[in-house]
Amino acid sequence: MEEDEEEDYMSDLFIKQDVRPGLPMVRRVKEAIQKEEKQKEANEKNRQKSIKEEEKERRDLVLKSALGNENKGFALLQKMGYKSGQALGKSGEGIVEPIPLNIKTGRSGLGHDELKKRKAEEKLENYRQKLHMKKQANEQAADDFRVRFKNKQEERKMEGDLRKSQRACQQLDVQNGIDVPKETWYWIEPEEEDKNEEDKEDACASSDLSVSEKLQILTAYLREQHFYCIWCGTTYEAGITFSAYPVDSEDLSSNCPGDSAADHD
Repeated sequence: MEEDEEEDYMSDLFIKQDVRPGLPMVRRVKEAIQKEEKQKEANEKNRQKSIKEEEKERRDLVLKSALGNENKGFALLQKMGYKSGQALGKSGEGIVEPIPLNIKTGRSGLGHDELKKRKAEEKLENYRQKLHMKKQANEQAADDFRVRFKNKQEERKMEGDLRKSQRACQQLDVQNGIDVPKETWYWIEPEEEDKNEEDKEDACASSDLSVSEKLQILTAYLREQHFYCIWCGTTYEAGITFSAYPVDSEDLSSNCPGDSAADHD
């Protein structure tokens, strides 16, 4: 018995004294104290929660209970001819059930919930608008990309048709004894080092025309001068000539779909 009392005394002594941190016994004592404090806080929260629940239960019980004769307001209504379960009003056009109570449990001021709700709705609406604008921007970007891609493809196709027309024009002109092209760009241009200054000036002047304009002019020249269509790949029979200006042949007019790539699709 004396040994137990001595051990208790030594334990109290270790707790009260300012001993070095890290000793196992002191650490266990501190952990026990912290655990006890947390348990007290948890019990206090549970106790408060149970009080709120009890208040709610009592309030719901009272609200569900019908008014009795001891209620002065209900007694006055009965004296005026009102019976339980009837609607209010002289003709019975009023409400049957009482207006429900909106119990306010929080500490915020009046109108705070409505303001909070309105801000949440505004935030949601702004988010929806941003999503809608982002969707429209993505769709517009996709449309722009498709248009650019299509234009690029058409431009490459026209460049290919122009080179084909230049080669055909050069070959047909040479076959018909024409040594110099009507315009410098009518034929395939030679390499840069083979060009003289005059050719360079002509090339600069012709650069004002777009690829589509050059293609339109050159294909018209091939049709009128050589009765040739690059999309058909055919030289049609020559037509009637007046002086040095041949007219469109009947063969070309009858058998060629048209003077553009779209006519040959």
